[in-house]
Amino acid sequence: MDKKSVLIADDEASIVDVCRRYLEREGYEIYTAGNGQDALQIWQKHQPDLIILDLMMPVIDGWRVCETIRTKDETPILMLTAKSEDYDRLFGLTIGANDYMSKPFNPQELVLRVRSIFRLMGSNSSGSSQEKPSTIELGGIVVNTSTREVLANGKPVSLTVKEFDLLLLLITHPRQVFSRSQLLRQVWETDYDGDTTTVTVHLRRLREKIEADPSHPQLLETVWGIGYRFDPGESE
Repeated sequence: MDKKSVLIADDEASIVDVCRRYLEREGYEIYTAGNGQDALQIWQKHQPDLIILDLMMPVIDGWRVCETIRTKDETPILMLTAKSEDYDRLFGLTIGANDYMSKPFNPQELVLRVRSIFRLMGSNSSGSSQEKPSTIELGGIVVNTSTREVLANGKPVSLTVKEFDLLLLLITHPRQVFSRSQLLRQVWETDYDGDTTTVTVHLRRLREKIEADPSHPQLLETVWGIGYRFDPGESE
C-alpha cells in the first residue's frame, strides 16, 4: 500500500514537531510549512493526501488557504484553531474543512482524527483525481451512483431527482457544512441567494425518508445559522 502523505501547516514550531513525530510513527510521509504561502506551494508541488491547517498563520491565513485549495480539489483538511468561539470552527467547516481540533489538543487524538478522515474518504484517498466508487456507504445509508438507488438501514428508499442529488452531495462530503445558498448553486445550479425555501423543504422530505426519527435527525444535521451537513456518526 502506498504511503499516505500529510502536510502540517502551523507557525508554532513546537506543534509542528509534535504532530510530525506522532504521524511519522504511524507511517505517514510528512511535509511541513510555517505560513500559508508555503503551505500552498507545498500543496501544489507535492499534492499531499491530507492537510493539517492552522487557522491563524502569517502571510496567508488558514481560511484563505482552505478556500484556495477548495477551488481546485477535495484534499481532506483538518483545521487547527486556538479560538474557542463556535463561529470560527463552523466557518472553517463551511468553507471546506473536513474536521477541526481546538488547541491545545492531545496528539494521540490527532492521530485518531487523521485515521478517521482517511477512512471516511476511502482507503485510497489522495490529492490526485481518481475514479469515484459507484457505491457509497456511510451511517447506514448506501448510495449507488450508477443506478441512483438508495438503501437506508437495508431498506430501499424512493427519492426524487433533486432529493438524490442533494443526498449525494452531502454524503460525499461527510461533516462538511453547506449553506443553503451553496446547496442551491450546486444542486439546483442557480446563483439566486434569496429564497432558499426549496432547500429547506427538500431536506425535510429527505429526512423523512432516511432518518430513523426525522424530528430528531442524526444524519442530516442542521448547523444553526449556517446550513446543513451529513454526519455519519462514525468514530475511531
